[in-house]
Amino acid sequence: MTKSKVYSFVVDSYSNKHAVKQTVETIYGVKVASVRVSIRKGKEKRVGKKMQTATRPDYKIALVTLKSGEIDIFPKA
Repeated sequence: MTKSKVYSFVVDSYSNKHAVKQTVETIYGVKVASVRVSIRKGKEKRVGKKMQTATRPDYKIALVTLKSGEIDIFPKA
């Protein structure tokens, strides 16, 4: 789908690069070249009548570069 063959996934905050690589290879049937992982901090949002601040949860993003194969983002039903 993409020319650079880099896909991003929101993954569990306790998962590591090896787990992400194995999961993508088994689910999508592709070969993974590299996995980069970054933790995004949650934003502060103002909520309620008194406009108090609440923090959204942090989440982890994995950038997966494919060696061979493609991931069909919009599969046909």
